[in-house]
This record gives sequence, structure tokens and C-alpha cells, in this order.
Amino acid sequence: MNIKFKHIRILLLLVVMLFAYQKSIAQTEPMYSQYMFNMLGVNPAYAGSREASSFNIFQRRQWIGLQGAPQTTSISFDQSILNKAAGWGIQLYDDKIGVEKADGINLMGATRIRVSEKGVLSGGLSLGLMNYRIDLMNVTGRYTPSDPAFYANLNKWTPSLGLGIYYNTDNFYAGVSIPNILKSKLTALTLIKSGLQKVNQKHIFLTSGIVLPINEDLKLKPSTMIKIVEGAPIEADFNTNIWLRDIIGLGVSYRTGDAIIGMAEIQANENLRFGYAYDITISPLKFYNTGTHEIMIRYELGNFKTKIKSTRYF
Repeated sequence: MNIKFKHIRILLLLVVMLFAYQKSIAQTEPMYSQYMFNMLGVNPAYAGSREASSFNIFQRRQWIGLQGAPQTTSISFDQSILNKAAGWGIQLYDDKIGVEKADGINLMGATRIRVSEKGVLSGGLSLGLMNYRIDLMNVTGRYTPSDPAFYANLNKWTPSLGLGIYYNTDNFYAGVSIPNILKSKLTALTLIKSGLQKVNQKHIFLTSGIVLPINEDLKLKPSTMIKIVEGAPIEADFNTNIWLRDIIGLGVSYRTGDAIIGMAEIQANENLRFGYAYDITISPLKFYNTGTHEIMIRYELGNFKTKIKSTRYF
């Protein structure tokens, strides 16, 4: 009983910390259309929630045909430990856009408390290190080679600290997270003096989803992710997937003001899943690209016959 109360106090502390940093500044976070299958990259409290050892690979190529468009690769692993009372995970990522590139690693830890017969509440922390590079000397169309804002490149390491809360049952989940609460500037002092400033804003993610059985073979799985960024309009993804016999999933998403997304998944066997998403741009950028491609591969260790079915869905 004392251990449970200790964990509850930890979760309450995380809640307070999560909303206490209203003036903090954080790095820009990569975007994923298949966020429901890459929740570890959004919320550290997700670590271990699938109750299986899980490997995930994501590769996203955004706005094909547009020079310098974003490209993101993410490789992650997580598992439950301590008799499912906790979880841990690790993520490696590579994010490119234009002359900027960020590579990094995040370590996640989560504590899990069963709050009802089917409900589990988790609180998580992530610690990370990012290497940010910008090739300013090769910026196309710079005013003059001697422009002080572009006379040197930048290579800088920055730490990150993330917080998250995640609640799930067999057929429902909800979470809130801030991937990075640390205040950090990505520019060197000399670049700041030249007038070039690169300070990224705080991101808050709200996520939720549910599985609604239609009949024995068909299930409806709506979900949403809302992203709140300081100084920018609120952005939301609204998604609906239909699963046939827990093997094939087809879905469509709408990202406010940005894209309509079609996606498909296949559960090849008890351990292996493939996913693909294609974004059709609806913003003014639609005239300059042919869409966005995103692939997902998930492999999980263990026999799912011994695990709750919700490990298939979230």
C-alpha cells in the first residue's frame, strides 16, 4: 500500500511539473501521421504500456519534390519491467529540413499504477541529447558571401527533458505530454549578435483513442492528437481506422489546415506489423509537392496469446 501511495505522489508531481512551465522554450518536434503507432516519440509515459518488448522503425519523407523538405527517421524500443509496474524505452532519431539537421537519443522511464480493474495510469520522464547542425554557408540565395549571419556553420549539443501522463484500458487511451521543458537556444553567441536567432517553442501534445467493436470481425478505431505550440495556431489530427479481423487496417486522417491522409496497416503475424501513410497536402504548399510518404515497421517479442488484446491496437 505504501508503494502505491508513493507512486501516486510521483504522478501528482509530474502533473504539476507538466503544466508549471508555461514560459519555457523547447525544440521543434518531428511530425508523424501514424502517431498512434509511434506514441513513444510523443509521450514518455507510454513506455512499457504494450506489455511486450517492442521495436519500432519510422521513416517519413515530407513534401516530395520540394527542395529541402523535411525527412525524419526514428528507431525505438520499449518494454515493461518490474512485473509490469514500470517501463523503459529508448529512441534514436534523425531529422532534416533544408540546411538544418538534428540527430539525437532519448531515454524514457515510466511508472505504472492500476487504478481500476482495467485502467492503468502511467507517468513518464525522458532524458535526451540532441546534436543540432546548420550549414549556413551553403544557404541558397544568401545575400552575399560575407553576410555576417551566414559566415559560419553551427554544430551544437543540447539536452532535453520531457514529461508525460498516459492512461489506458483494454480499448481506450488518453495522454498529455511535453517532449521538452528545458529552455534552450540553438544559436551560438556570434550568430545571435549577427541577428540570426533560432529559438524553438514549447510543444504540448494531447492524444486520445478508442476501439469500438462493430461486430466480431470489424472494429472502428478513432483517435486524435492535438498539438499546442506557443506562437502558432492549434493543430489537430483526426483519424479513423477500420480493422478487419485484427489483420488489416484502413484509415483516413485530417490534419487541420495541412493535409488529408490515407493509411493502411497489416498485422503480418503475431509479432510483425507494417504500416504506410500518404499525406495529400491541402495548404498552399500543394502546388510545390507531390505528397508525403511514411512507413512503419513494428516487431514485438513474445506470444500475444498470453497478452491482452489491447496490445494489438495501441
